[in-house]
Amino acid sequence: MKFSPLFLLSIINFLPGNRLIDVFLNCFYFHLSNKSNSQDIKCHLRHLNNITIQASLDSHSVVVVSDASIKNQVVTSISHIHSYNKPVIKTKHYTIRVTSMEAELFAIRCGIIQVTCLPHVNQIVIITDSMHAAKKIFDSLVHPY
Repeated sequence: MKFSPLFLLSIINFLPGNRLIDVFLNCFYFHLSNKSNSQDIKCHLRHLNNITIQASLDSHSVVVVSDASIKNQVVTSISHIHSYNKPVIKTKHYTIRVTSMEAELFAIRCGIIQVTCLPHVNQIVIITDSMHAAKKIFDSLVHPY
């Protein structure tokens, strides 16, 4: 059996003590919004837009857009990676018998793994509609991603 270099890198990078969260614990920022107030939502969207535009203009920044969905008990996880305002990588994975949380975490993880293989990356911006899943990367007891 032969494994791709990307798969082998993911095994090494995400072992306890080698995970990105273990190495860069103080480098994660979450931008939450108050969904009950339409003015706050508009302000939040402008702020996220500015973050994305700034990252798109920087050749050392990468934007990862990840999502997962379930239809007919089949989970689809998708990651789009853009660098310098150009699409670089798009991945799509299908699986069954996982929760939506696991699928969202997997999509984020795949995006991060692929970005770590790119040269000269200083900043990774992750865009996801599942903030609850993104925050789970800090809880290694529940999800070792």
